This record gives sequence, C-alpha cells and structure tokens, in this order.
Amino acid sequence: MLTKIAPKPLRWQRAQSSPLTRQIDVFTAAGQFMFYLWADRLFQNNSPYTRSVRAEWLLKTLLNLGPTFIKIGQALSTRADILPLEYVNELQKLQDKVPEFNAEEAIALIESELGKEIYALYRDFDHFPIAAASLGQVHKARLHTGEDVVVKVQRPGLQKLFDLDVKAIYKIMRFCQRYLPWTRKYNLDALYNEFFTILYQEIDYIQEGKNAERFANNFRGYPGIMVPKVYWRYTSKKVLTVEYLPGIKVDDRQSLEAKGIDLKRLNQLGISCYLKQLLQDGFFQADPHPGNMAVNADGSLIFYDFGMMAEVKSLAKEQMIRTFFGVLRKDSDEVLETLILMGLIEPVPDMMPVRRMVAFLLEKFTEKPIDFQAFNEIKDELYLMFEQQPFRLPGQMMFILKALTTLDGIARTLDPQYNPVACAKPFVKSLTTVSQKERGNLVGELAKQARNYVRFKLQQPSRAEVLIRHLEKRIEDGELQVRVRTIESDRALKRINMAVKTLIYACLTGFVFLSGAVLLIGGYQGGAIAAFSLSALGSWFLVQSLFNLWTREKLDRLTEK
Repeated sequence: MLTKIAPKPLRWQRAQSSPLTRQIDVFTAAGQFMFYLWADRLFQNNSPYTRSVRAEWLLKTLLNLGPTFIKIGQALSTRADILPLEYVNELQKLQDKVPEFNAEEAIALIESELGKEIYALYRDFDHFPIAAASLGQVHKARLHTGEDVVVKVQRPGLQKLFDLDVKAIYKIMRFCQRYLPWTRKYNLDALYNEFFTILYQEIDYIQEGKNAERFANNFRGYPGIMVPKVYWRYTSKKVLTVEYLPGIKVDDRQSLEAKGIDLKRLNQLGISCYLKQLLQDGFFQADPHPGNMAVNADGSLIFYDFGMMAEVKSLAKEQMIRTFFGVLRKDSDEVLETLILMGLIEPVPDMMPVRRMVAFLLEKFTEKPIDFQAFNEIKDELYLMFEQQPFRLPGQMMFILKALTTLDGIARTLDPQYNPVACAKPFVKSLTTVSQKERGNLVGELAKQARNYVRFKLQQPSRAEVLIRHLEKRIEDGELQVRVRTIESDRALKRINMAVKTLIYACLTGFVFLSGAVLLIGGYQGGAIAAFSLSALGSWFLVQSLFNLWTREKLDRLTEK
C-alpha cells in the first residue's frame, strides 16, 4: 500500500526558536540576493538563463521567509515594466500557488474558533482548499440552509511569525539608517509603521468582514461591481465565511477573450472603480493583485479580499483630486505643486529638471502607452534628477502608490494599448451629474473639478496657439539659451574624484595585505590576521568604489548618446 508523503515544511512553517534566528534568516537572504546581483553585474552575466535561475531562487527564498515577504513578491509580480520578464513569471506563482497547510489543522482551527464540530456548522466541507494565500487558505463549503460559501482559515502560528518579522525588519531598518546614510532621506519609520499596522489588520477576520460590508455599501447601486456577502454566524477572528462567487482571474486575458469579455470596458470599470475608492470614498483596497479580483461571466468585477484596506486622509484626498484633474488638463504646474504638497517630491534648488520631466510625461504618455525609448529626449534632466534625488515616499502614500501601480500592471496586461485618460472618462462623466443634495465638501470639489475639466476641453486652444505658448514657456524657462553650467565638465570632475578615491583604496588595501604577508613570514600570526582582516575590509570598499565608478561611466555614456 502506497503512503502519500507530506511535503517538507518550509522554513517559516517550522517552530522558530528565537527572534535572532529569524533575523539571521532575513539578513542572510537579503545579503545573498544582493551578492548575486552584484556578481552578475560585475561579470556582465545577465543572460535570460541567469535571470531565470535568480528568479527561481528568489521565489523559493520568499516562500521560505513566509507571509510578510510573500506579500512583497505579490506586489512586484504585476510590474512587468519594472522587472525582467523572468522575475515576473516566477513571482506570479506567489499569487495563487502558495503552499497549502494540512486540512486537519484547518478543521481543528474552525472547530476551536466557532465552538462546534465541522459538520454541525456546514452540511458539506471540502477538505481540499480551492486557493492558498500567504495568510490563509480557502475551502468551499455548503451551509445547512443550502447556500454555497467559502471558508477562509488563517494559517496556524501567523501571529507569532508576524511578531518575529516586526523585530527582524526593525533591525534591518535600524542597520540601514545607521550604516547607509542615503536611506535616511526616505521616511523608513513611517513606511514600517504603516506596513505593519495594515498587515496586523489583515489577520483579524472580523475586521475584514466589516471592511467587506463597508466596501459593498460604498458600491451599492454601482453597476459592474460584486462583493461577497459575509455570514457573521460562521465568522471569528481567524475564520471568515462568505458567499461563493466564482469568476475568471482578472489577468487571464485568453480566458476572458474566449468568454467574449470586452477588455477595454473591463479596464474602464477597474480604473473608474479605483478612482471612486480613492477620490470619492477615501476607503480603498490596498492589495489589488490578480488573486484578489475576478471577472464574472457578464463582465462584472468581483472583489474577494478585504483584509488590506486603507483610508485616505482628507488633505491627501483633496490633493489627489487636484493632481488627477491636473493630469487630465496636462497642467504640469498644478501636478508638480500637488505632488510637493503630498510630500512625493521634495523641493530642490533647481526644480527645472523635475518640472520638465512632469511636463514630458503629461504630454507624451497620458493618452498612449509608455515608450521608454522616448526618455532619450530628456536624458540630461534624468541625469540631474538622479543626482538630486527629489522623490520621496511618505508612509500614508505607500499603499496608494502600491495599489495604483499594481492596477496599472494588470490593465497593461489586459490591453497593451491601455490609455489611462480614456479609462477615467466614465468616472469624470459620472461626477458632472452629481446632484446638489449629494455634494459634501470633497464630492463638491470633485464635481467642480470635473466641470472645470469639461469647460477646459470645450475652450481648448488650437494647436498653433499651443505651440506658440510652448515656445514662450521654453524661452521663459531658459531652455533655448546657452547653459552657463557645463554638465559634461561636472561629470568628468566627479569621475576623476571617484577614480582618485578608488586608487587610494587600492593602495591602502595592497599595503595592508603586504604588511600581513610580511608579519606572517616573520611568525607574528596575530598581527598577520589583523592585517589580513583590515585588507579584506579595504577590498570591500575598493570593490564598492570600482562598482560606483563603473556605474557612473555607464550612466555618463548613456546620457552622451
């Protein structure tokens, strides 16, 4: 008789002995991955095969590190415009192929939480989960009243694991702030607090049920949005029972087309839905990856997971409204001002490169897909921004940007010719018909901005007038004058400075190494070990300096093309 062998548990699923063990796991994984990337870049080993090997290693490592890091991988899996294809293909497996845990453990937890035997609660209960996620898994069941439901069960020991991750990541954050000065300009404390606040909310299924009902109320009467009903009698802090609503995975383009779903309309529905969440409701799903959304046979969008929800503060919402309509009007000054007020851009002495880049993006890509080759037109501005680093990520904006970039990745998967402005038009149109009674302060601001946008489109100047104004603007900004500052000279001086620093590191490292060799020959082993240790440290700084010099030269050559 054959016996089914249980899969070997992942490292995070085993008993953790101490926070130190977890910290070692996290530091080791991060250090190993950075070393791989550094070595591949140093030896120019960047073939598709190498990337596939690294991506497979990263997938296994994230799975071994557990839920916190799986969440990070899930967010990255939709960014085909940022990561190489090999990484995207591997990380997509995190969306719905996270290893399941034993059904007996799930049943034991349900019975413990709800206080009854499994078949006293449900008429039928499928022992095989229909999906496994980073924080739990889902089983199909049927109530004694006949309704089909899904039962979401939390992974055993999740609270303890989160407590360990809080400490491990806090240590990494403190290490970065102490030894990597360039990380201090990013508000890591706010990001850390915001991330773990929402992550702890995700493991409270009672709160998730309340979130689902609030979300459903916000979209009551809104066509094309479906939210599963919560069955509170069969719900606790670690068990959630909701209505069974099957659908096609939202990024499965082939299946959607086979069912005759209009992908452009689906993108419009998704974009308009999120604009309503962000700009109107101020309450949005912060984790819209493909495993959390599906499409019904009639083209309706189904939302499944309401654990990671976030609220938009009133001030941020008002600024986002201004930014949104500034983008529609291609008003670079308005967009830049609101981005500064939201803390996404820090004012720097020379704002011209940032201003030009914002205007360039609004002009080129609000009505057509991004073409990265077009960035050659502003390569000098990109170089200066690389030097100044004016961009920031405030804690309250982290999940807004994460949700928007994830949604943008899904939209581009469904339609490579995806147009954000066109997709937003149904939302704008709905705002222009808001009645006087429905208007609060922010809704009134939305309606006002929408009407101003319609008025702007009707009064839009001719192309000749636009070209003349653009020419005047360039003359005012000094873009048609000879620049006083010679950028090429600045670059050359910086390269010389870095080369001198590299030469000093090489000389010191070589001198200390030779001293160690002399001490070793003379029988002074203690001194030799100390010298070799210093030489190893010097080698690290030397390699780092060489890499920085190489990066600088590559960047300079790129901008000179």
